[in-house]
Amino acid sequence: MDGYVQESLFDVGPDEEVGYRVPIACQVAGISYRQLDYWARTDLVKPSIRNARGSGSQRLYSFKDVLVLKIVKRLLDTGISLQNIRQAVEALRDRGVNDIAEITLVSDGTTVYECRSADEVIDLLGGGQGVFGIAVPGIMKELTGTIASFPAERVDQDDNAEVVGIDELARLRRRKTS
Repeated sequence: MDGYVQESLFDVGPDEEVGYRVPIACQVAGISYRQLDYWARTDLVKPSIRNARGSGSQRLYSFKDVLVLKIVKRLLDTGISLQNIRQAVEALRDRGVNDIAEITLVSDGTTVYECRSADEVIDLLGGGQGVFGIAVPGIMKELTGTIASFPAERVDQDDNAEVVGIDELARLRRRKTS
């Protein structure tokens, strides 16, 4: 556990073994518990670190999960149907955080398109229809800044997936005073 610091996570991309509990995931993504619970139960965005396993167990969401939750929320806010959002999320599911962070999602209000270059965005605009974009790099930058102030938890591989709480802000403060 020594040597583990949040700063290094964001230098190389957040570690999939570091997770956030439900209240933090909801607050950072800007969604209600009811939305999060429904999306987990319907497999839209499942917690990739630990799913609920009966009464008293806690879901644990990775940084990537929270990023996807935030993307889903933005798409919902623009009026895209949950069915179309499911298709977009399915396309993001097997990608790493760094890969997702390089795309812009563009939509005409119905279909969600993934664009990796300005040329692809221009091609969509050339069709004459109104579109809007969601720049994932901006969402990731915002999320990284916000989530760094919340406590994270790390799955300890040596203790059969026992979760060890980590108060990152306190750890960083101690590190700076040492």
